[in-house]
Amino acid sequence: MSDDGQKAVSVIGFIGSVFSPWYAWSGRQYPENHCCINVATYGPGGRFTMTDRGRAALTTTPDTLTVGPSRMHWNGTSLVITIDEVSGPPVISRVRGTITVTPRAITQVELPLTADGAHVWRPFAPISDITVALEAPGWQWSGHGYFDANFGTRALEAYFDFWTWGRYPTTAGATCFYDAVRRDGSRFDTAIAFGPDGSARHVAAPPRTDFKRSGWRIRRETRADPGTTPQQVLAMLDAPFYSRSAVATRLNGEVVTGVHEALDLTRFRNPLVKAMLVARVPRRAGWSPSAESDTDLL
Repeated sequence: MSDDGQKAVSVIGFIGSVFSPWYAWSGRQYPENHCCINVATYGPGGRFTMTDRGRAALTTTPDTLTVGPSRMHWNGTSLVITIDEVSGPPVISRVRGTITVTPRAITQVELPLTADGAHVWRPFAPISDITVALEAPGWQWSGHGYFDANFGTRALEAYFDFWTWGRYPTTAGATCFYDAVRRDGSRFDTAIAFGPDGSARHVAAPPRTDFKRSGWRIRRETRADPGTTPQQVLAMLDAPFYSRSAVATRLNGEVVTGVHEALDLTRFRNPLVKAMLVARVPRRAGWSPSAESDTDLL
C-alpha cells in the first residue's frame, strides 16, 4: 500500500494457478503448464492482469521466477518484480514497470494449514518497504509491503470452505490473522505478531468480527476489539468468490489499517463460477519473446 493509503498493488506468482479455470479443467496434473504472474493495481487507473500460460513460458532458477514477459528476482536484499503484462476488460492496456519489495527481515515461520501438511503458509517478510515504478501517470510511489508464499499439493476447495486473512501494520511491527473453516467443519485460527527483526510469536487475537459484505455478497470478518466494527477504506478486488480490500480495525487499543482477504471456496467449487473466470483469466498455451508485441493486446 502507498504511504498515503490511496493506492495499492498485489503481485502473485503461480506455478499451478489455483484460481485458473483452465488449470481446474485440466485436472491439475501439470502445474508447470498453468503458470502466471498475476498483477493488480488499485486506486485511480487500476488494472488487473492474470494470463494463464503454458510450460514454454516458465523458467525458474534458485533466485528467479520468469513467466512469459514478467519475472520475480531475489537479488539478495530485495524482491525485484519486472512486469510486462496486458490488463483484462474493461480497459485492455499494457501494465509495465518495476515493483521492488525490500524486507526489513526474513522470518523463519512455516505454518501447515492442514493436518497432513498438504497446504503450508510461509510468511517470508510481513514487514517490508515497497517502491512502485510503473509506466502510467501517478503510479510511481512508495509505501509498506508484505511478502509471503503458499504451497499446496491439493486443490484449495478440496480442503477448505471459507477463510479470511489479514495483515495489519502496528507500532510494534505487524500482526497477521489466518482464520479458516475446513470442509470437515474444523477451524484453523491463528494470530502471529511479527517484529521488524523477523521475530514472530503467537498472540491472543481479539474476537472475530463481521463487517459489511463485499459487492458480490462475500461474507467478511476480521479481528477487532470488542465494540469496534471494521470498515473497508479502499476497495481492491471484488470477485464472485474472493474479496480483497484495505480495512481499518482496532487491535488491542490501536487503530490499524491493513490488507484483508476473504475467500469463499464453497462458491469457487461451483462450475458456473469457473466458467465466469474465463473472461478475466485468458489462456496463452504457447510462448516466445516475439509473441506479444506492443500491438498484440488480445
